[in-house]
Amino acid sequence: MDKTEQIYVKDGDTATGIVFDAPPTSMWRRLLQKIELKSEVENGRRSNPDLDPVPPEGRHWHARHYALFWISDNVSVSGFRTASSIMDVGLSWRMSLLCVALANLLAGIIITLNGIVGADYHIPFSIQSRASYGYYLSYLMILMRCIVGIFWYGIQTYTGAECVQSMLYAIWPSFRNVPNTLPQSANINTQLMTSYVLYFLTILPFHYVGIHKVKWLFMVKTVATFIVGFGLMGWMINTVGVSNSSLFSQGNTVHGSRFRWVFMNSFYSNLGGFTTLMVNAPDYSRYAHRRRSTYTTLFAVPFTATLVTFMGVVVASGSKVMYGEILWDPLQVVDKWTSKGGRAAAFFCALSFYFSQLGLNIAANSLASANDMNAIWPKYINLRRGQFIAAFLGAWALTPWNIMTSAPAFLNFMSGYSIWLGPLCGVLVADYFIVHRQKYDVNELYKFGGIYNYRWGFNWRAFAAFTIAWVPLLPGFIPTVSSGITASSGLTHLYDVGFFYGFGSSILSYSVICYFFPAKETYVETAVYPDDITKGRDIEDISSEEVYSDKIQTE
Repeated sequence: MDKTEQIYVKDGDTATGIVFDAPPTSMWRRLLQKIELKSEVENGRRSNPDLDPVPPEGRHWHARHYALFWISDNVSVSGFRTASSIMDVGLSWRMSLLCVALANLLAGIIITLNGIVGADYHIPFSIQSRASYGYYLSYLMILMRCIVGIFWYGIQTYTGAECVQSMLYAIWPSFRNVPNTLPQSANINTQLMTSYVLYFLTILPFHYVGIHKVKWLFMVKTVATFIVGFGLMGWMINTVGVSNSSLFSQGNTVHGSRFRWVFMNSFYSNLGGFTTLMVNAPDYSRYAHRRRSTYTTLFAVPFTATLVTFMGVVVASGSKVMYGEILWDPLQVVDKWTSKGGRAAAFFCALSFYFSQLGLNIAANSLASANDMNAIWPKYINLRRGQFIAAFLGAWALTPWNIMTSAPAFLNFMSGYSIWLGPLCGVLVADYFIVHRQKYDVNELYKFGGIYNYRWGFNWRAFAAFTIAWVPLLPGFIPTVSSGITASSGLTHLYDVGFFYGFGSSILSYSVICYFFPAKETYVETAVYPDDITKGRDIEDISSEEVYSDKIQTE
């Protein structure tokens, strides 16, 4: 008995179309996708299969997968280094841990909140943003997020190259003696450039594999790096203990009002690294089996960030006793082993950190940038092509070795970009939960002239709220990237609490503006979800151009 699949492909806004009775094979589905996409473009709908809502068969991310995803994002080389910058400005290790824990707790809450729209409608951030900003204004927000992702891809690639370099030191000790053939002006030596090329070549194949197929990578990364983290910490405690450590005996070196503002600035800096993930949370939550599958983010983000930060403090503290210098970078610690007979352990540790950087770069940077480029040029770019473009631009066009070695002001700029991404995310959250009360028409989000086009594709309410949220922070931000400019203490302190102001004021101002000047054409009485198209509704009930696929199993 053969099973067939009856599929109705609607022709634009009319009730006519073609009915296919065909085996439900991937060949037929690909053929129908081409027919559907051609019809959609002709009727004012720019999309492709990667940009469309994730179909039911693609929603197989469960709670454990999201836990592993976010754990793997925190368990990294940069996670070990987190406490270094906080303790350098005068906080004790206890206050550093508290700062990290609170920042990541807030980050986990916001990531979960903004990710709900992805879990409900199975759409990426680039499509979600149209509901609040309008069809064309959303492109500016998407481009802003895309550029940030590409820059950070290059910076994380540089860290990944350091992992490969440590692996080469372990398996080939004489690699340390490889002569440098590059000029000093290159800001990178031959050893690190060789490692950089190897890292880049080995990470490329992972961009070809879809995000829904690399769940195993996050599991391997999480398990391996946790083993290494606990191993490093246990080895250091067993070797030197913690009682004689200067870091653990160090208290706060700032007090009074100065202490409060230093704490808030450190809090803000830790949140800054998460604003990109807050904005594009739907890019990952769209694969959720159900909404509550994403809730593990609330616990995974703060718990693992605090734990890894503590590991970093212990290892750095022990390195002071053992080597006479504080080594916040775990790779520098394992590099010490290669000259003392610990080459196998050094290689395994460096390999685990390599996987750490690989997963982090895919999750936080290449995939997010690919989703953004996919929305801007859906006819030419899909997720795979977008990831390759982001990889080559970030890793080579931006020359991150120059950024890391000779442009500290630019790194301050990259850490302060949350003055824009925080307000951007605030508008998204306010629009979904307060203004539209979680009721979108998913079909209209994909239409040029749909209800979310607003006036000329520009929602002035969102733009006004976005502007109100970031402009007051600019005077406090500029001195961080230009040493020749100073700001008043009041503006500096406002920047120190910039995320709270930017995110909070955008939510408040957008909600108030929409209350007094509502865009009534965008409000729907009943939410329209992707699955509503496939639940046997009559053709006459479908009001926008869409593909109607009613799967009927017959014998």
